[in-house]
Amino acid sequence: MHQIILYPHYMQEKIIILDFGSQTTQLIGRRVHELDTYCEIVPYNKFPAGDETVKGVILSGSPFSVYDDKAFKAELSEIRGKYPILGICYGAQFMAYSQGGKVEPANTREYGRAHLASFCKDNVLFRGVKDNTQVWMSHGDTITAVPENFKTIASTDKVAIAAYQVEDEQIWGVQFHPEVFHSEDGTQMLKNFVVDVCGCRQDWSPASFIESTVAELKEQLGDDKVVLGLSGGGRLFCGGSAA
Repeated sequence: MHQIILYPHYMQEKIIILDFGSQTTQLIGRRVHELDTYCEIVPYNKFPAGDETVKGVILSGSPFSVYDDKAFKAELSEIRGKYPILGICYGAQFMAYSQGGKVEPANTREYGRAHLASFCKDNVLFRGVKDNTQVWMSHGDTITAVPENFKTIASTDKVAIAAYQVEDEQIWGVQFHPEVFHSEDGTQMLKNFVVDVCGCRQDWSPASFIESTVAELKEQLGDDKVVLGLSGGGRLFCGGSAA
């Protein structure tokens, strides 16, 4: 009787998505997978510290307001300065608010299509993004002031701080949802972050996962028989006995 722990080749790199409870968190994961990059969604307070395969971190949206007493809050010191970070909606608000910025209720809930009236075309996050590109908004709060070292890099006609970057750091926040289909260049923005910033190689796919797992099992087990238990996480735990 023996146990085998498999670490397929794609686990040499991954994107971590910290889930703050958004309805679109799974969609963020799907978009990253469509970029041929492996990712794991973990609770907002369960960052896998010490995992050397992590290449970057995405902070999801949330149904909470950042100033609510019960709002989900992550310990940014675990990731800031160690990994590139992209905050989406609540994730962007949380980073700005926790560093001294201001987040307040919007006059009306901003839900639906909007257009980036202006953005920094030379910023890596917006490479390949067309003028006046459409984005999808879904928030009741808005960032009204950013900390001193945060630079606004995009605006719409109604949202002055639609995106920002922390100066001299690989940290970005977007008030809109690039993962949603209605954000026309959203996938391009995610690719800019995942590939150009985080350096992911885009060599993961479900097919490659199956192929590498079967090959690794054969190498370790030989002619042994095995009972396989597979979860949705990144690790495979196999227990079996010799024939």
